[in-house]
Amino acid sequence: MLTALVDYDSGNLHSAQKAFERMAHEAGHGTIVVTSEPDVVAKADRIVLPGDGAFPACRHALDRFTGLFEAIEEGVHKQGKPFLGICVGMQMMATLSREYELTQGFGWVPGEVVRIEPADPKLKVPHMGWNDLVIDRPHPVLDGIVTGDHAYFVHSYHFKVAQPEHLLAHADYAGPITAIIGRDNMVGTQFHPEKSQATGLRLIANFLRWTP
Repeated sequence: MLTALVDYDSGNLHSAQKAFERMAHEAGHGTIVVTSEPDVVAKADRIVLPGDGAFPACRHALDRFTGLFEAIEEGVHKQGKPFLGICVGMQMMATLSREYELTQGFGWVPGEVVRIEPADPKLKVPHMGWNDLVIDRPHPVLDGIVTGDHAYFVHSYHFKVAQPEHLLAHADYAGPITAIIGRDNMVGTQFHPEKSQATGLRLIANFLRWTP
């Protein structure tokens, strides 16, 4: 089994690569490859799309790699390969983003990416650091993960899903912050699983063995 971590010059993939390689090795879940080649993505059994920074910059960066998004979409939508979006990689699954400018997302999961607005003005944006997860509905990638487990967040915008059934987990930051979304063969995390210690490693291992 081959899992492709998509590299489109929008984040440091070193820690993600190490975390995925560790869990793949421990559980015997095949090979991890970091790639920007559409042909390699097309051959992969699972696709992971990380993303750091602003939504518009990540979206435009992905489009600069000829054929890369098309290979991702072919694998995810037409072939039903398991997909994991991380941080902005998750946000790009949305219909659109309102970060800086209106930017179209992939349109895979209905909803918008909007700025975090805590009800308590003492809480700063970006939302940065450790926060408890609140599990909203069960999913195979959440096997062994429960409400109160910690994850590491760094973001100023979050994904407001249009349909509640697509929200798998949230965090409380003087109001709900989307933490994990899921639909069909696709899941996404706003937090960084590769930086979230035991919780993140468990989620990665669950994803590597998940069969939608």
